[in-house]
Amino acid sequence: MFFSRLRKDIAAAKKNDPAARNKFEIWLTYSGVHALSWHRWANRLYRMHLKLLARITSQFAKFLTGIEIHPAAKIAPGVFIDHGTGVVIGETAEVEEGVVIYQGVTLGGTGKEKGKRHPTIKKNATISCGAKVLGGFTVGEGARIGAGAVVIKEVPPFATVVGVPGRVVRINGQKTQDLLPEKEDPMLKELCALRERMFELEDRLDMLAARGREQEDAASNGADEQTGQTQQGSQQEENHENL
Repeated sequence: MFFSRLRKDIAAAKKNDPAARNKFEIWLTYSGVHALSWHRWANRLYRMHLKLLARITSQFAKFLTGIEIHPAAKIAPGVFIDHGTGVVIGETAEVEEGVVIYQGVTLGGTGKEKGKRHPTIKKNATISCGAKVLGGFTVGEGARIGAGAVVIKEVPPFATVVGVPGRVVRINGQKTQDLLPEKEDPMLKELCALRERMFELEDRLDMLAARGREQEDAASNGADEQTGQTQQGSQQEENHENL
């Protein structure tokens, strides 16, 4: 059974990585394949109630591969972890066949809740670099999670999710209403507040500029009047002297 699962892991790497030249090279050099092999041994120890030994095995695999998988996580054969440094898969996570996981992905929880607190990733889903999938919900079959997305709610099958927090922007290639940000989006609220503040400051600047122009005009008019009065006084003095 171990070797049949290993063959599926290698086949998944060959299918999903265009840089893979042959299965022997994959078996020798791909850290994702190594991490999954170590995980299967750790998972077996965990199910035998040798939990400390299972954790030691998983930590040793993390040291070798840079990929941390809890021994209790359920990972089907045929999963591909590509450039897996920084990947973290939590205790109650479930990953089905055909899933592709890229570097820096976290399948984690959102707190100290008990029970199912890590996500279930259905068949043929793709989770891109740096994405965080947090919570005990399901990511549907064939779904695609964009790079850097933070997903905190269920994802429908064949959906595309992007952003922080993650929003469904396509289902089966068709755009969805989630392209419009949610009213409760904290980033949207902050941007709206900044925009309103900017408009307020622009209005104040316009008022100050208008007031400054009025003061300049008033000062200019006053100077002109004073100059006129001075010139008139000088003319009167000259006329008086002439008389």
